[in-house]
Amino acid sequence: MLPVISALLAFVAGFFRSRSSLCLEHLALWHQLAVYQQTVDRPRLRSTDRLFWVWLSRWWSGWQEALVFVQPRTVIAWQRKRFRDHWRQLSQRGKPGRPTMAKEVRTLIRDMWQANPTWGSPRIVGELRKLGIDVAKSTVERYRVRRRKPPSPTWKAFLQNHVQDLVAMDFFVVPTVTYTVLFVLVILAHDRRRIMHFQGTEHPSAQWTAQQVVEAFPWDEAPRYLLRDRDRIYGDAFRQRVRHMGIAEVLIAPRSPWQNPYVERVIGSIRRECLEHVIVLHERHLRRLLTGYFQYYHHWRTHQALEMDCPVPRLVQRPEVGSIREVPEVGGLHHHYERRAA
Repeated sequence: MLPVISALLAFVAGFFRSRSSLCLEHLALWHQLAVYQQTVDRPRLRSTDRLFWVWLSRWWSGWQEALVFVQPRTVIAWQRKRFRDHWRQLSQRGKPGRPTMAKEVRTLIRDMWQANPTWGSPRIVGELRKLGIDVAKSTVERYRVRRRKPPSPTWKAFLQNHVQDLVAMDFFVVPTVTYTVLFVLVILAHDRRRIMHFQGTEHPSAQWTAQQVVEAFPWDEAPRYLLRDRDRIYGDAFRQRVRHMGIAEVLIAPRSPWQNPYVERVIGSIRRECLEHVIVLHERHLRRLLTGYFQYYHHWRTHQALEMDCPVPRLVQRPEVGSIREVPEVGGLHHHYERRAA
């Protein structure tokens, strides 16, 4: 508070001094301020100092030129903070939320629900009102005694119980250097996180997608369940072909990609570990990139879900096998390490 009072007294005294005296005093003060800035890294300000500059900024248009020890935007931030603190203090005066319900009333509501199983919440609201207790319908429903239902299997349990018989499929898009958008279909087996099939095209259709399923599972290798989303690409031709192959389709809920987690995760790995580091030229270039990446993915990339093993089981090499060698993969984006005899 003392620096602010001193500044105000000096301001009043300035009315009774000559112009030359004021100019010399300004020169002396500016020199001292320059020395102060060179020797002190950061001034210590009190709340009254901040309030003084906030007030001065509202009444003097040239305050920014005279401000030296802080930035002008700092003064503006002080004013915004005062505004927030003022309205926060006003809004937090009262106790937030509804008033608490007495324990006797809560017990009475529960007893009414148990003694009258055919009653609804409006009936209980009316009965309480006749007893001089005025509560809302939502309050009565909040304290309703709900009977426990037998637990149903979760979606995660379904994925785990059918991991040996379940494959998932999904599309993702890849732009090329010529602004062409390629659609890539990935079919993933859940048991070992193996990429069963992939293919890209510029114009996907239901017939094309159905043909990719046939190529992914020739002969008698068709899985029991096929997990997919509700995209329109899976039209009548696709559903009919899959049904003739003896595959049961499992559709996830609308706008719920988390229900197809394994294939969504592998698509994210493809983007982060391969496609985000290269510029795709055309469809053949994309196929060559993905072929190299999936070769590395299956034989060398470890997975936490597989207890740090690879989709194609990888043997543990003991130190007696030989020295460790570094081998580049996917054009040098990744490397695998193996022991080789000298």
